[in-house]
Amino acid sequence: MESTLFEILDTIGIFAFAMSGATLAIKKRFDVFGIFVLAFVTAVGGGTLRDLLIGTNTVSWIRDNQLIYTVTAGAIAAIILFKIIHRLNLFVYIFDAIGLGLFTIAGIEKGQILELNMFMCIALGAISATFGGVLRDILSGEKPMLLTRKEIYASASIAGGFVYFGLAAIGVSNQITAFAAVLFIIFVRLITHQYDIRMPELYKEKSIE
Repeated sequence: MESTLFEILDTIGIFAFAMSGATLAIKKRFDVFGIFVLAFVTAVGGGTLRDLLIGTNTVSWIRDNQLIYTVTAGAIAAIILFKIIHRLNLFVYIFDAIGLGLFTIAGIEKGQILELNMFMCIALGAISATFGGVLRDILSGEKPMLLTRKEIYASASIAGGFVYFGLAAIGVSNQITAFAAVLFIIFVRLITHQYDIRMPELYKEKSIE
């Protein structure tokens, strides 16, 4: 994947996650400061953990003013458009799904730059895509989706990673591979939410009483 494409994916993912975090903060009646904090944490949480795991000397948002501007723009957009978004509740999941897809591929690309193996790249993509959402849920008092059966979340990211490498293995171009994997993750995330498809339980409630 070309560097410019990676930067575009990362920027759009940051904006989408910032809107997701800010929208949830508004619904929870946070003040303006809280809205921007939740937008920021949602947008950069996964990337920060990713950078720390791969040994980057400085996490990206500390030295990248453009990232701060993108988060701010996402939070402001959520504030301005909240009345529309609130009426169309699916929009929150759309923003989250877009961020999930884009951050997965951005994380995978980071892993490929470091010449990590496929499984490590997919793990890095999943961490990049989900950890910001975990922090968002914890700070807003929600049960983290990553740790419950309520949503297909990390599984969608991991599946998208395998789609990415599967297409690459048969010679599909990097741009098409990335685009197809992002669309796959968004599709899985939205469809499973729409039809309430969940991961199977290991034990039924009655069996552990």
